[in-house]
Amino acid sequence: MEISYHGHSVVKIQTNSKTILIDPFINGNGLTDLQVAQEAPDIILLTHGHNDHVGDTVELAKKKDALVIAPNELANWLSWQGVKTHPMHIGGAKEFEFGKVKFTQAFHGSSYTTENNEIIYMGMPAGILLFIEGLTIYHAGDTALYSDMKLIGERHPIDVAFLPIGDNFTMGPEDAACAVSFLKPKIVVPVHYNTFPPIEQDPQIFADLVQNAEVQILKAGEKVNCS
Repeated sequence: MEISYHGHSVVKIQTNSKTILIDPFINGNGLTDLQVAQEAPDIILLTHGHNDHVGDTVELAKKKDALVIAPNELANWLSWQGVKTHPMHIGGAKEFEFGKVKFTQAFHGSSYTTENNEIIYMGMPAGILLFIEGLTIYHAGDTALYSDMKLIGERHPIDVAFLPIGDNFTMGPEDAACAVSFLKPKIVVPVHYNTFPPIEQDPQIFADLVQNAEVQILKAGEKVNCS
């Protein structure tokens, strides 16, 4: 299995039989190495409804009739766009053929802005725990720091965590480092930074603050080293 980072909050997980994309914001993402024309995922996991996370989900999903797993309101809206979806919600878990998915809390917003500047409410934002091929992967989505991250780490020992560090809209480096102390992952990858001016950050500041976890600062297209 390969786990790779592709700018902003985009994560790809490649197993022997499935390609999984998390928050596939490609068009408009100046930091990604991906191209929509070259991607054909089997599964798409979404944390919330903001445009920079839903991204190119509809176009990507229609290529291979991919299954999109998302919080309930977002999943319902995507189904009206002709996408095959499975709705879930915070605290819920489900076994799929590729692995187990569980949605966690995230303290943020969730809405989609249309081309006509209509804002559509998309329910609650979430984080994602993915249990796959013996690994536990946590994608926090967009979130503030919150103390119940301790429970997530205690109940689900995490191998790889993707945490936002951009500040302004989410945790900044200091709060994200505190989140690491709560979650206790083996490996942590900073995400959601430097895509836009309000979230410009030096990830090394985050890395210097983290204790008792391996920080892997990845460029777009680089893989997590789980060995």
